[in-house]
Amino acid sequence: MLRLSFSSFLLVSFLLALPVLATAQTPTPTPQVIAPVAKGPLQVAGHSKLYCAGYIRLQRLPRLHEIVGALDEQEQRTFSDGEIVYINAGSQQGIKDGQNFQIIRPRGDVKGVHRQKKGFLGTYVQDVGELTVIHVRENVSEAQIVTSCGDMVLLGDLLTTIPDRVSPLQRTETDIDRFANPTGKQTGRLMMAKDSREMVSNNDVVYIDLGVEDNVKAGDYLTIYRPLGTGNITRFDDEEQARNRATGFQSNRFRGGGFSTEGSRAKDSTAFVNAEGRYRYRPITTKEVKRHRPSMPRKVVGEMVIIDVQTRTATAIITRAVGEVHTGDWVEIQ
Repeated sequence: MLRLSFSSFLLVSFLLALPVLATAQTPTPTPQVIAPVAKGPLQVAGHSKLYCAGYIRLQRLPRLHEIVGALDEQEQRTFSDGEIVYINAGSQQGIKDGQNFQIIRPRGDVKGVHRQKKGFLGTYVQDVGELTVIHVRENVSEAQIVTSCGDMVLLGDLLTTIPDRVSPLQRTETDIDRFANPTGKQTGRLMMAKDSREMVSNNDVVYIDLGVEDNVKAGDYLTIYRPLGTGNITRFDDEEQARNRATGFQSNRFRGGGFSTEGSRAKDSTAFVNAEGRYRYRPITTKEVKRHRPSMPRKVVGEMVIIDVQTRTATAIITRAVGEVHTGDWVEIQ
């Protein structure tokens, strides 16, 4: 039988009581209330869309460095993120390790086809991606592709300094005023869209024929509109279904009715002598009604914001669309 001395008994009792004492002395944590952080307006475009938008440059491109080779060129002709390419410039041309470049590809000249702005508008320059120089030689340098803009990088693509582009902030309004009156400010046309699209929607990149010479700037919002009754891809011509007769619409054989349920409104005959205001002559057509109506309001179909401005053109992003939007639509500065 195990026997403990009085001192040993006290020591064991103290050790057993330590967790209880520690628990009693530990202060209860005070609850903390974390207030939600207020979020500011979101940006219209992220980095990839902002630096992959492309532009139409009026001035002639200067002599630029060029991608002339690739590490794996023996087995491929297109290159993308992470791959090594060679540029035709080195220390003799001022190239340094870690230097970043924008990869661009001139695609061809753009001419204005609308009445408001005709002639040469510039050269469409496609943004292809970005690269970083990783090793510099005397007249050639190795570089690594950092990002690509959907299309693959090709030998012959040119290098330029990375542009300074800042994304506009999104508006807090969710609805567009479809009945907004004209502002009286500069108007232009939506003449092109990225990737040769004809119909565009939210977040698509487009190009308009307004630029520095028209006093527009990055961040300007524009209304997209067209004249009422125009502009859709589809077209409906056979809108008058009633027969064009001088009197009545009853059947030829049984005379079962005096008018047709498909007939347009009959024309008031008060214009004729002794007619006494009777509705018995030819139907009024839709074209006739439109021909004599007053000046009608425009049809608002969307909104865009400018992200880059050149001399005669600007690059924009569709922020909201409430109808069919396509190239050829009108734009007006808000």
